[in-house]
Amino acid sequence: MRILTITKRIFVEMFRDKRTLALMFIAPLFILSLMYFLFQSNTNTVADIGTNNVSSSLIKAIDNKHITIHKMSANASAKQTIRDKDYAGFIKKTNGKLIVTYQNADQNKMAIIKKSVQMALIKTQIKQLAAATKKSKAGLMKMQAQLQQIKKQLPSTISGRIPAPSTPKNMQKPSSLKLSQHYLYGKSNSSFFTTMLPVFLGFMVFFFVFLISGISLLNERNSRTLDRLLATPVKRSEIIYGYLTGYGAVAIIQTAIIVLFCIYVLGIEILGNIAIVLLICFALAMVALSMGLFVSTFAASEFQMVQFIPIVVIHKFSSQV
Repeated sequence: MRILTITKRIFVEMFRDKRTLALMFIAPLFILSLMYFLFQSNTNTVADIGTNNVSSSLIKAIDNKHITIHKMSANASAKQTIRDKDYAGFIKKTNGKLIVTYQNADQNKMAIIKKSVQMALIKTQIKQLAAATKKSKAGLMKMQAQLQQIKKQLPSTISGRIPAPSTPKNMQKPSSLKLSQHYLYGKSNSSFFTTMLPVFLGFMVFFFVFLISGISLLNERNSRTLDRLLATPVKRSEIIYGYLTGYGAVAIIQTAIIVLFCIYVLGIEILGNIAIVLLICFALAMVALSMGLFVSTFAASEFQMVQFIPIVVIHKFSSQV
């Protein structure tokens, strides 16, 4: 009977707390749905590529519903064009070599371009081989017709000694382009994690600073430390700035450690200035700190603080993913 009484009390407390019910029943479904839309393979992905000095037959072979081809001027630079126009790739033909430069910011688009270029080269070689075979066959048939006419004009004793025409051994082979591949960002073996690491870097900085600062201030309030401070001549603004400065210094140190670990241990590629990366992460940490201090005023316990994570943290980075 006592067990049933305790069980009933737990049920009553849980059903009174709407945030707990939402965290238990709605939040998992929301996060799973969000992950489904973020990480499902998109069959409508279209990759934009620029071309320079590429034959129309090769462009026609490359073109498909997942590729949008843009013809560029003769002096267009591959890297500069990709940066300015946000193209997924750039194809240039020079000295019998097909140079393909990939942006390598989206693994799906890079795979589409690679597959399209390889299939186009195979199609072009097959067409050239078929044309060469057809041309050789037409030449042989013409030679056979001429020999038949000569045989009819010669005596039977001589015409029997004339050998039949044979297939030439050194048949002209179709010209093949040498494929050279370059990458604007990353390397050829870049994985999905390498591509998404900059997003995860910002997420980790925001998530931990938000959670730690919010829970720390919540503990300060529950232990009546804030009440004792308010009883002193200290102003409210001084308390706020003091907390922001103290937690902000710790957040900056934590952010610097995370950024340096990702760069020098995990090997994230930084093409620009590392100081700008640190500055952006510091600004993100200060935003997370402010959000954590603000949201902690609506929570009565650490568990309720965690309930704000799907609302405050996850959706902010879903668009970047």
